[in-house]
Amino acid sequence: MDPHGPRPVVVFDLDGTIADTIPLILASYRHAFEQVVGEVPPEAELRSWIGQPLIRTFRAGWPERADELFTTYVAWNRAHTAELIRRYDGVTEVLADLAAAGARVAVATSKMRDIAATCTELVGAAPYLGALVGLEDTTEHKPDPAPLLEAVARVGGTPGGATYVGDAVVDVLAAQAAGMASVAVSWGAESREALAAARPDHLVDTAEQLRAVLLGDGPVAAAPGSAARS
Repeated sequence: MDPHGPRPVVVFDLDGTIADTIPLILASYRHAFEQVVGEVPPEAELRSWIGQPLIRTFRAGWPERADELFTTYVAWNRAHTAELIRRYDGVTEVLADLAAAGARVAVATSKMRDIAATCTELVGAAPYLGALVGLEDTTEHKPDPAPLLEAVARVGGTPGGATYVGDAVVDVLAAQAAGMASVAVSWGAESREALAAARPDHLVDTAEQLRAVLLGDGPVAAAPGSAARS
């Protein structure tokens, strides 16, 4: 990445990247499975689904109960979002700094658009976003690059001049498929080891390191085994 300024376009994942929704998501899953199935999968399995479309996950494992799981999850999630969502220290400030520096900032998420918009407002990110691409905006979803490419197009950028920031392996894979630079953050649902194995261009552990990568504030090591871009 250019050490003298931000990438022209920076697209962010939402859950586990901008907004700490992990406790909310896990609680929503537990509620849905308790109510509909009567048995809750292990937490590691629940965490592995974060960042992917809900209905796709439910249809893959529980096709006959998928619609009921979906509606039960969404209703509980909507009712408890304001109560359970949290900010990650310093992350909203990174978005503000990017916008102030002239970067075009967007979100591409597998969340339903209205819920995603509520989350960005609750954590203070909404004023800095030029576009928000949600579940309904593309027919294909991560790890397919379609949501990322849609976000880049909406802010007038090109994939080769854009970066995607996310907390999951599917985020790294989607960025690679889109021809975008990838930055993985370790404060979300995915393990740091799994993120490193996906070979992102950068793997960061703090908002300060994320700022350094995106704004060129100082040297940050590339992820192990990656080929960091400059």
